[in-house]
Amino acid sequence: MSPLDNPIWQSLITTHAHFAEISNAARKFPHEVSVLAGLFEPTTENYNSLAAMMHPGERVGLFLQDPPNPPAPWVIDRTCPLLQMLCEKRSTPAAATRGKRPEFIRLTKADVPEMLALTKLTNPGPFGARSHELGNYFGIRVAGTLAAMAGERLRLAGYTEVSAVCTHPDHLGHGYASALMGVVMDHICSRSELPILHVLPENTRAIQVYERLGFAKRAMLHLAVLRFGEKENSSES
Repeated sequence: MSPLDNPIWQSLITTHAHFAEISNAARKFPHEVSVLAGLFEPTTENYNSLAAMMHPGERVGLFLQDPPNPPAPWVIDRTCPLLQMLCEKRSTPAAATRGKRPEFIRLTKADVPEMLALTKLTNPGPFGARSHELGNYFGIRVAGTLAAMAGERLRLAGYTEVSAVCTHPDHLGHGYASALMGVVMDHICSRSELPILHVLPENTRAIQVYERLGFAKRAMLHLAVLRFGEKENSSES
């Protein structure tokens, strides 16, 4: 198997091992860093090891080879195919931004409140108060406001995931997301690593953009969002 077949696990046993909460052959990020977790294999024993690190009602995200089949008391909140894309040859298209070239700024802890607000509004995937610690994050400001951002999430030997690519609805159509992805990819390639990303297969518009940047479809994984414990009682206040 390629390390890309189990990227969360591989990240948590290599580059991001210092973040890992560990229970036997299960590892997870601290919740404020990421909701992602990895299993060496999706066995009952390993699901139980992951459960030992969870609080009742807490959710976790897994990238799996096959649809999830966790034992009780795990509850499947969501599962769907997840396309993994790999950039082995960096494309260098003409500048995608329209008008004046924007200034790319490196985002830091001081920018976290705005990063959280932007990701909450645009929903590019889970983003926590410490997600910026996973790698480099860059943004574009318009009139002092964070208009777009992109950064790095999973990092494993030889590969880094491009993630949290999002643009405020008021600033769509300027090519900001593609431009920021280019900056992130350049930093990844400068470390002699290859960029990867994960996208829902029905998001055809985004996939076309990623292909223009040099990404190619590599594999279809399965996203599983699981909750530890019984289903929530909707009648509760």
